[in-house]
Amino acid sequence: MNGKKQKISDLGIFSGKPAFPEKIHVGRPNIVNRKGFLDRVNTILDNQWLTNNGPFVQEFEKRISGLIGVKHCIAMCNGTIALEIAIRALEMTGEVIIPSATFIATAHALQWQAITPVFCDIDEKTHTIDPKQIEQMITPRTTGIVGVHLWGRPCNTEAIQEIAQKHHLKVLYDAAHAFAASHNGKMVGNFGDAEVFSFHATKFLNTFEGGAVVTNNDVLADRIRLMKNFGFKGYDNVIYIGTNGKMNELSAAMGISSLDKLEEIISLNRDHYIQYRDNLKSIPGISCISYNEDNHPNYQYIILELDEQQLLLSRDQFVRILHGENILARRYFYPGCHRMEPYSSFFPHAGLLLPNTDKVLSRVIVLPTGTAVTHDDIDIICELMRYIVSHRKKIREILSDE
Repeated sequence: MNGKKQKISDLGIFSGKPAFPEKIHVGRPNIVNRKGFLDRVNTILDNQWLTNNGPFVQEFEKRISGLIGVKHCIAMCNGTIALEIAIRALEMTGEVIIPSATFIATAHALQWQAITPVFCDIDEKTHTIDPKQIEQMITPRTTGIVGVHLWGRPCNTEAIQEIAQKHHLKVLYDAAHAFAASHNGKMVGNFGDAEVFSFHATKFLNTFEGGAVVTNNDVLADRIRLMKNFGFKGYDNVIYIGTNGKMNELSAAMGISSLDKLEEIISLNRDHYIQYRDNLKSIPGISCISYNEDNHPNYQYIILELDEQQLLLSRDQFVRILHGENILARRYFYPGCHRMEPYSSFFPHAGLLLPNTDKVLSRVIVLPTGTAVTHDDIDIICELMRYIVSHRKKIREILSDE
């Protein structure tokens, strides 16, 4: 090395240069039907109807309802507002039990409304909320449970519903990861009192920004429709307290255009998942989480679990090396909501009851996939990971010197 101190960037199989000249991200948006979208944009401009329950929003809602077989779909400006409105419409108060292994919006949607999120541990194998732990968290102030279909793998909805009925609790599912997936023959969107989807730009089906609440409860649906439009019933008649949660026409047009290519996106995601899984399965210390094909997963996340003892490298060290190669792997949803503010101050000892959450979130990484990633990209990523593992002792020495 000409007497220079060796660095991680000098070790790569690409002669010290990053594996990718430009950064390759987790969550790059899928742009799959540009012509269809632009045609709809022209229609919107011709109609001069940009928001307020326009024809494309109505079509988007009908398309989703038909796809998942649910009675009501209420499109929203984003998934967080959809969560907040659904929680309020369900009249949740006091305490609500949720997993800490989720995006912070799940907790904030409760805390924003002065409802205490009570963090429950997850199942170490499924990564979803552990029904066996839920009952231990119930108090006289508990009014509901919010389950999260993490990575698109559905919760144990049967066990959660049994607990809810026993204790007279409302059930809401954060289904941001699970659009178009099913569980035991029933489409996600039909469980609990309601479920919430996200159509954020990072999701495999996006509306730029957007979300939706879906439910089979007629009364609840009517209430949510009022609440997302300031409580208006008719032109100038306000009958309920509400806010502005409406989806605009441009977002709906993007969603419809993406729905036209839904199966193509899922098929590509599946191909990417299989390619990652098969390329990485022979590497000790790295495992790709499995999906149950009977549940028609959307495969939008490539989730790896790293075994630090086998690798001799921590998950964070591994991520750092990948970032040096312009592969922007992510640590979802590290370190858990319970270790973020304000919750870490409210509940400083919550981690004592969340051992599986801490373990899982300390070893998970997410790799890039979607339409912005090619099969050649995936081969390079896997080749690099194989190289890192085969040279892990040398890399560990260099990391310890830096």
